[in-house]
Amino acid sequence: MSYSPAVRITTLIIVLCATVLPTNPSPTLAEPYFEDGFLGLSQKELHNKLGMPQAVRDRKSALRVFTYYPITDWSKYFSKLVSPEHGEDVYTFMREGIDVRYSFSYAVDPSDENEDRPLIVRLVDIEFSQAVPIHRIPALVPEFRPSTDHRSPAFRSNIWLLLFKGMPSSAARFIVREHGKDQLDWTLCFQLFSMQGLPTHLTPSASIDRMEISTQSLQLVTHRQRHTHEPTSNPYDSHVEQETVPTKPLPKPIPVPQYEE
Repeated sequence: MSYSPAVRITTLIIVLCATVLPTNPSPTLAEPYFEDGFLGLSQKELHNKLGMPQAVRDRKSALRVFTYYPITDWSKYFSKLVSPEHGEDVYTFMREGIDVRYSFSYAVDPSDENEDRPLIVRLVDIEFSQAVPIHRIPALVPEFRPSTDHRSPAFRSNIWLLLFKGMPSSAARFIVREHGKDQLDWTLCFQLFSMQGLPTHLTPSASIDRMEISTQSLQLVTHRQRHTHEPTSNPYDSHVEQETVPTKPLPKPIPVPQYEE
């Protein structure tokens, strides 16, 4: 089949435009930023993946104080009283006898003033109905696949443990609120919290009450936050289970004086 010169020219122009013009996909159409599979999803994509949430919660203060609403009440009434991104979608799963509650926080494009602007997952807060040892968390949270490399960056305080995983993602800057975020690299992070405090010698049996999946900057931690983030060993190191707490040396015996007979 032959085409006229005009048709061929028009086709060529369309092909050139599609090739030359840059494509900036909407955040709602992007893939997750990291291997966790949540950060970077739109709210609609999250609902398609997990179904509709059992509830929505709204943070009432800077502390961890929340009000929980049935999803129908939130959609019909309460979401109209506050900005939709202030609501966190809540899912609860029973795994190995433990209630595991996921709460998803969202980010929005501040330059988008539309009422139906897309909500993008920026943080996942995961709570356990009772404290669990560190070694059980990968079974309770399938999205949590910590590095087993002893060189993987890890930091701690007296109540939390911060684990970096994988390579940075430039797209993840969209969900970051930190000032100067464009000058930093942002990597997948898992932060584990212990209400009773972490032991000085961190072992796989240390108790954890909740965790967060988010993105953080290794540059920010090592330079600006070095006074609050103490480097520590990775508790998921593949060799850590073979390690034991070093035993204290026995005290030296008190010398017994020798007397001549």
